[in-house]
Amino acid sequence: MKKTATVLALVNLVVAHLALASSSQQQNAPAAGFNGVRAEMLVSTNWLADHLKDPDVVVLHLADNVSDYKRGHVPGARYLAMKKIITDNGPISAELLTVDQLQKTFSELGVGDNTRVVIYATNWFPSAARAYFTLDYLGHGDKAALLDGGIEQWLAEDRPVSGETPRFSPATFTPHVHENFRALLDEVKNDVDAKAGEEPDQIIDTRPARRYNAGHLGGASNVYWQDTLVSEENPVFQSPEKLRAIYASRGIVPGKKIVTYCEVGLQASHGYFLAKYLGYDAAMYDGSYQEWSSKNMPVVKGEAKR
Repeated sequence: MKKTATVLALVNLVVAHLALASSSQQQNAPAAGFNGVRAEMLVSTNWLADHLKDPDVVVLHLADNVSDYKRGHVPGARYLAMKKIITDNGPISAELLTVDQLQKTFSELGVGDNTRVVIYATNWFPSAARAYFTLDYLGHGDKAALLDGGIEQWLAEDRPVSGETPRFSPATFTPHVHENFRALLDEVKNDVDAKAGEEPDQIIDTRPARRYNAGHLGGASNVYWQDTLVSEENPVFQSPEKLRAIYASRGIVPGKKIVTYCEVGLQASHGYFLAKYLGYDAAMYDGSYQEWSSKNMPVVKGEAKR
């Protein structure tokens, strides 16, 4: 009996220890909604080189005009004109086209419901993220990725390019629109006007510091998109650890939704991609600062958030 009592006491001690450890782990665990890095959103040049002939992979070369594409692109890449995914109303407009227009564009590019899409841009690095945002908005984000380092990294490694236009057939592209991925003015205004004790979304201004200091939305943190890359000459993403450190230095915390904005929604698309990549729930304010200022909404000047 004495031996049995001793064993039971030890069992109870172990159970209590495990319960305490579990409680500690729960207290130290990341907040709900922070699911870790979504590594599949970035593909390396090595991965792409190994999958160029995969029939289920479509590479999109995003540019302003076809002459850029014809000068040289990743072999097999298909040309996607910028004007096919955003409004073409001048330099201050970059909002989404209609779902029907976007569906037609991706269908004609041979992007099907099960196609893995890899995107890079040659006109401006954030443009690739804008294409990702568009696909994510249409419900295809789980099958889309950016080429890490873009065409710059591809060329730096002396990989082949082509001037030929590949042949391909249209595909069935079925949109499943996520309206919550696009933040509208009223939603952002509610975040800006949040009172003490409320839990607004985290707003990130993805413009350079000089533009942020010239005027930004109240409460916004400044994370310039280019600071998330190794360098302008080597535009691969910083490591997840460094990216999280950048967020932490700006007061961005895990587990709370992020809303990004910039001037017209291009730099903000890069910020949106980054937030999703790091596991955050995210939305992009498509109207961005251009809409905000045109409505005479209040702004904060200087380095302070408010």
